[in-house]
Amino acid sequence: MSLATQCSQLPAPMLLQRPSTRLHLGSGATRLATHKPQRGHVTRAQLTAERQPAAEVDWDSLGFGLTRTGSTMWMATCDAQDKQWSNGELQPYGPLPMYPSAQSLNYGQAVFEGMKAQRSAQGRVVLFRPDCNAQRMHEGAERLSMVPPPEDLFLDAVKQTVAANIDFVPPQGKGSLYVRPLLIGSGPILGLGPAPSYTLVVYCASVGSYFKGGQLTPIDLLVEERFHRSAPGGMGGTKCAGNYSPVLVTQLAAKKEGYSDVVYLDAKTDTFLEEVSSCNIFVVKGKTIRTPPLQGTILPGVTRRSVIELARSRGYTVEEVPVTVEEAMQSDEVFTTGTAVVVSPVGSLTYQGKRKQYGEPGQPSPVALELYDQLTGLQQERYPDPFGWVLPVC
Repeated sequence: MSLATQCSQLPAPMLLQRPSTRLHLGSGATRLATHKPQRGHVTRAQLTAERQPAAEVDWDSLGFGLTRTGSTMWMATCDAQDKQWSNGELQPYGPLPMYPSAQSLNYGQAVFEGMKAQRSAQGRVVLFRPDCNAQRMHEGAERLSMVPPPEDLFLDAVKQTVAANIDFVPPQGKGSLYVRPLLIGSGPILGLGPAPSYTLVVYCASVGSYFKGGQLTPIDLLVEERFHRSAPGGMGGTKCAGNYSPVLVTQLAAKKEGYSDVVYLDAKTDTFLEEVSSCNIFVVKGKTIRTPPLQGTILPGVTRRSVIELARSRGYTVEEVPVTVEEAMQSDEVFTTGTAVVVSPVGSLTYQGKRKQYGEPGQPSPVALELYDQLTGLQQERYPDPFGWVLPVC
């Protein structure tokens, strides 16, 4: 069944109750025992059973979490020896079969991506620059000596997952379907080395604003002075799983003090801004926007890249250069970007006990608001897309 047919047969927006599924490990000692359902085993009955009418869903209460997890996921496997990926198939969302000796659980071979599917003003469900996510996963996989999935397989997996979970895409302007492709070294291994096999999984969830205050409510950032997120020559520019949990110790401490998040400094001089825990950072002075350069220590964000191109098209001078804390404290605005946060204005930045307030408390800053409107206008097809960034799913 084509994606278009699958989408057209599912009314939207409605929710599926998650199927009760148990996956079993098979026998074998040399490679991962993977669940092998028959092709097309996700039946129409499974995809249409027990829908929750849209009227019963409070889309306005969506946060960024798993309260509305998509009922269907997609999975493919690859043997590291022949480097051939299976075609992949849809199956009910549920546990992954994996040995305790799986490489990813012991040595950390795991990279992931994040993207959003949204309902557009044209009545379609669309993705935003998924080819960039495919490219970044490929680069991350190579950095971790993993077998990267081909771009066409990645894109097909994402589109199939969105189409199968079309009921979970919120109404336009009420949120989005967050899609998470996850590549793991799933094969068992004892000594340090690449996994003997890999698994690519794509799952999704309905989400709203990333920060609790709301999408455009300015956030308060604290400059972290003790810990560093990454170092030159390290893994900071790779979207690998191991890059994220280390930031929790500082992030949670900052939240206890009332901050939204922390921003990290460079590991060599403790002078230059690098990035926030899970998003890139920009500073604004007049018509000039500056953001830290990609030198292997910060993530090459898809939203970062898009905002740079979009701002330049709107007449701003955008410079990818080192940005000192002092420069940020003296700037007109600061904002962050990322798939989850989109464009988020910074209300204040605190460094060594000194707090810099940007604009009126509680009000989004003008440049951040402009770029947020333009970016989401493109993503939701409210505005023309001269860049060709939007990919329709159905």
